[in-house]
Amino acid sequence: MSASATVPADQLVRIADTLESALSSSREVIDLVVTTFAAGGHLLLEDVPGVGKTTLARAMGQAIGGQASRIQFTPDLLPSDLTGVSIYARDAHDFEFHPGPLFANIVIADEINRANPKTQSAMLEAMNEGQVSVDGVSHPLPDPYLVIATQNPIELEGTYPLPEAQLDRFMACTSFGYPSAEAEAAMLIATDWSNPLDRVSQVCSAEQAADMRSAVRDVRLAGPVADYLVTLTRATRSHDGVRYGASPRASLHLAAMARARAFIARRDYVLPDDVRELAVPVLAHRLVLDDAGIDAGAMSRARSVVEDIVASTAVPRV
Repeated sequence: MSASATVPADQLVRIADTLESALSSSREVIDLVVTTFAAGGHLLLEDVPGVGKTTLARAMGQAIGGQASRIQFTPDLLPSDLTGVSIYARDAHDFEFHPGPLFANIVIADEINRANPKTQSAMLEAMNEGQVSVDGVSHPLPDPYLVIATQNPIELEGTYPLPEAQLDRFMACTSFGYPSAEAEAAMLIATDWSNPLDRVSQVCSAEQAADMRSAVRDVRLAGPVADYLVTLTRATRSHDGVRYGASPRASLHLAAMARARAFIARRDYVLPDDVRELAVPVLAHRLVLDDAGIDAGAMSRARSVVEDIVASTAVPRV
């Protein structure tokens, strides 16, 4: 039976279609964003400014009928600027919680590496636990919830690069890249270029989106495919030039992404190709190389390592 029998997977395809109408990014990147959302994870984008990251977040929020917020990370940002604060209400003679910008369905965390480690940790804790604690009181975050964090790989002065343990919290990492010449020219001549969100229609409600994410978890992962996935992950830990390979959490994230890809393809089972296609964006950003650096070249080398592993690992027949 198809995985879309109870929850329509074609809604995720329609979300990707409406995002494509508003963005100049490639369909491959848009599909990865939607797959990460369906898998229940969070996405890291390593990109230069001005390629449409904020538009992506707002378009996604609009497509699922949810709220979107943007946080510009700066060195003086405090954890309470993200989570919110409790303020004493004189009339009620009690403290009232005023939620911060983390309380939205889609959050764009722009230039996260510009904030100090304490503030970074507050956001990453919220991503991991689905809630924030303020003055000893826990407040659940909205469901569905997606954080799209960005790092600028070309400006490193005065930044606080994310430690490897925190990079591991992101389910996938990719780059928008520059648009094609045709897409960039189309932006110049379009009459509604100043407000691309006008082309984004609501596809589903936030509740329906949450149901789709729950349905993804029911997609079957057969033993041979699970063994293949683990073989890829473990190979990163012994590959030449890699100091620290992908963690067990990486295996869980790759399985979740593979399930989401299968669900979008209207299958209730994962194929090895689902794993192969997602190995690089899920595993590469977690690797620590012997010649580790924090520039764009380090990420490119890590992607090459995962590509080599995928190419040299036998694919099981299922």
